Amino acid sequence: VVIYGKDTCPYTSDAREAYAGQGFAVDYRNVKKSARDLDEMLRHSKGQRKVPVIVEDGKVTIGYGGT
Repeated sequence: VVIYGKDTCPYTSDAREAYAGQGFAVDYRNVKKSARDLDEMLRHSKGQRKVPVIVEDGKVTIGYGGT
């Protein structure tokens, strides 16, 4: 699972913890620190700047609500 987000976003932190807790290997990409990762995130999210953007087996989820 690839999670694009920011260190300061509580939803990003929650998503990372939840996926890791379910046994997923989480590849976290901080879009504030890497322009390349931000560009990738924007491609997945079709330009939306809402984080986190979660990519799981090709399925893209924008935002995280703990479900």
